[in-house]
Amino acid sequence: MNPELLLAHFDRISDAPDAIPRLRSFILDLAVRGKLVEQDPKDEPASELLKRIQVEKVRLVKNGKISTQQPVPQIGAEELPFPAPSGWNWARLAAISRRIHYGFTASANPSLKDVRLLRITDIQNNQVDWSSVPGCEISEREVDQYKLQQGDILIARTGGTIGKTFLVSQIPVTAVFASYLIRVQKSSEFYDRYLKFFLESPAYWKQLQEGARGGGQPNVNGQTLGKITVVVPPLAEQHRIVTKVDELMALCDRLEAERNEQESRRDRLAAASLHHLNNGANSEAFRNYARFYLSHLPRLTTRPEHVQPFRQTILNLAVRGQLIPQDSNAEPVDTLLSKNDRVRQQIVRTDRRADTDRQVLLAAEDKWNIPPSWCWSALADLVLFIDYRGKTPVKTEKGVRLITAKNVKKGFINPSPEEFLSERDYHIWMTRGFPKEGDILFTTEAPMGNAAVVRLSKRFALAQRVICFRPYHAVIPNFLTLQLLAEPFQRILDKTATGLTAKGIKAAKLRRLPVAVPPIAEQHQIVARVDELMTLCSQLEGQLATSQTGTCRLLESVLYHAIKDSAVDWKTPLTHSARRFRD
Repeated sequence: MNPELLLAHFDRISDAPDAIPRLRSFILDLAVRGKLVEQDPKDEPASELLKRIQVEKVRLVKNGKISTQQPVPQIGAEELPFPAPSGWNWARLAAISRRIHYGFTASANPSLKDVRLLRITDIQNNQVDWSSVPGCEISEREVDQYKLQQGDILIARTGGTIGKTFLVSQIPVTAVFASYLIRVQKSSEFYDRYLKFFLESPAYWKQLQEGARGGGQPNVNGQTLGKITVVVPPLAEQHRIVTKVDELMALCDRLEAERNEQESRRDRLAAASLHHLNNGANSEAFRNYARFYLSHLPRLTTRPEHVQPFRQTILNLAVRGQLIPQDSNAEPVDTLLSKNDRVRQQIVRTDRRADTDRQVLLAAEDKWNIPPSWCWSALADLVLFIDYRGKTPVKTEKGVRLITAKNVKKGFINPSPEEFLSERDYHIWMTRGFPKEGDILFTTEAPMGNAAVVRLSKRFALAQRVICFRPYHAVIPNFLTLQLLAEPFQRILDKTATGLTAKGIKAAKLRRLPVAVPPIAEQHQIVARVDELMTLCSQLEGQLATSQTGTCRLLESVLYHAIKDSAVDWKTPLTHSARRFRD
């Protein structure tokens, strides 16, 4: 098997998340292994090229252009990443370079323009905007020492960009390079663009990572770089390799642009479809958009991140009464709310936390559209608030589980992280009431707006910033939780909350926020429909993850065998995709 395998499966593996970057790396790996272009036995062998480089360095030392260099250590067989093709040689970077040295230490000064100071941050995507590079104060002697020349290669020696390289190809200004960069001045006998490609290849990165030093701030030095082994082809082949790499990288650029445009069109179509679903002008228009979206769901949700907006849309439609048809024979909501008031009044007699009278709705102007058969009610009219305030209890290593705002997620309670109260503090802290199954937990801060129905069978205590809601009669827990998590309610919540970096809402305001109340039978039907659609979302996420995993594994396997087994035979018949890649 050879790189033709990659080309034959190109249409499939191009869907992998990192396909294009991996293809670029693969091209460079083939290039420096001698598998990208054919070797020509008529080429002058690399050994002769290396001899000329040594002659050049001796001459430069004699003329005082460079200083005498330390002997370069011999390369052991165990250091070679792979065997060199016939006519090629391995050499250390120091052996093929005239000089490897650090940059100039100075403060950047944007007001100075005579001599620019090129820094790591000025190099973006292998390009430099020289007009924005600041100047620095520097003597003429220092300019001669650090002045950048065409063909210089700069390497970042520290920080997040460690090892990244930049080839100086055009330099319209007089410039020196800053101290966090290392300059490699290659021999005039060596093709600078081939060296640049090698310094982007996996063979280089593997050696660099092994030689990098430092924990929180890894770095490399000139000595480490000088020891890096470089595979050296004949000079004529270096030029052929660069030409072929340029062709294939240009194709990768086109493939990346095509893929980005395809994904952009798909994203715009999905966003437009969801917008129409969320903002249907009438029921007929909504049905048409819903039919379109569900019919094209596999095409509109091609990546796992596409599924979450669909989940949110399901909740939005649920609380607007657009997921199921309304039943004209259902018990009127006015009757339901009257029963709810009677239940609340009964609780008032034994529990002072319940409100005697109905609340005045807050933020009424932000209410969303609901069916005529639904009614609005304040949150505190529908649920008993069990609000825990006061001094934070002392936590222990074991005891009764403490549920904090960190444990309450959107739709479920996560047992991690684990925190506990002592048995004694549990009974003191929970004097305001014990949560039970079917209650709803709601976070008021850090984070705000998460809600989940209690399903825990074991005892637990609630920390501050978590309120327990216990429905009276008019709403079922699962439906109310859907509404608390839906975008319309969350938008009102966010508008009512206070704070900048960490928003929070006081219980007094939360009590008066509006809740849409459908008939009880419809609430059950909505919950069932939401569960059905959420299951569909989970299945779709699973299918996408499986497909993505399979594509990634195929890409991994193809690249491994393409590099491992043999050189490219460009005369083998190609598929259409393979021909695009080759030609």
